Amino acid sequence: MAIWKGVFPAVTTKLTQEGEVDLEATKLSIDRLITNGVSGVVVLPMLGENASMSLAERESIIRAAVDVAAGRVPVLSGLAEITLENAKKNAALYESFGAQGLMVFPSLGYKTDPRETAHWYKEIASASKLPIMIYNNPIAYGVDVTVDILHELVDTPEIVCIKEETGDIRRVTDMYNAFGDRFSIFCGVDDLIVESCSLGVTGWVSGMTNVWPDECVQIFKLCAENKYPEARKLYRLLTPSFHLDTHVKLVQYIKLAEQLVYGAPEWTRAPRLPLVGAEREMVVNTIQAAIKGLKAIK
Repeated sequence: MAIWKGVFPAVTTKLTQEGEVDLEATKLSIDRLITNGVSGVVVLPMLGENASMSLAERESIIRAAVDVAAGRVPVLSGLAEITLENAKKNAALYESFGAQGLMVFPSLGYKTDPRETAHWYKEIASASKLPIMIYNNPIAYGVDVTVDILHELVDTPEIVCIKEETGDIRRVTDMYNAFGDRFSIFCGVDDLIVESCSLGVTGWVSGMTNVWPDECVQIFKLCAENKYPEARKLYRLLTPSFHLDTHVKLVQYIKLAEQLVYGAPEWTRAPRLPLVGAEREMVVNTIQAAIKGLKAIK
């Protein structure tokens, strides 16, 4: 099974102002990420507006990502479904589309209890040969894949990685104490990456890497090399921007940041609407301050 390490951006799906998928802009952004040194990409994450995409659109996005990656890095797809039947069916379909791994959400329509959560992940693992990253974000989805639940999944070989997004930094050490190196542990919170690296995470699923791929890869590499003073300097500069990744409107915030930094389209699909007023000004000011700060240290 795959051993994933490094920075894996949760890729935004580029759209036209009319809300249609812009495959060329999406491919250009993926190529930009890979050129700047990321170790993998995750298409159709929550940040990629997975739940608002039709199956045909998802297929086109996965195939486009695999095409532009051209074997340079693994391409994972988010798998976000309500029913187990659809989750298993689409796991197999995404494998046929060329995805090399799955980042699997809990059920979007129901807060499963621990027994049901373990069953959900075991059954999805049985539906394809793809390695699985568990997307553990109880703050957003109300389901926590705890250490106790992971004990139920440890003998499922397809489950290879945990995206740790509880916000509780202690969970990283708890998982290592319980399982050693059985699972790759990825930080899933941009404004906890240096803290998580200090505890030994092997990777980072990042939103703001869409905006600053080179700088985010630098932060991760500096931490991996135990160069924490240098990492902290860059991290402190970017942390106000990284806070945008933890907000309910992270899709709008990060897409606007991409537009400001390198001209990517900021458009989202309704019910998400473009930012206006003081909220838009807050994001613009945050990103412009980071742009100015980065220029000052180069």
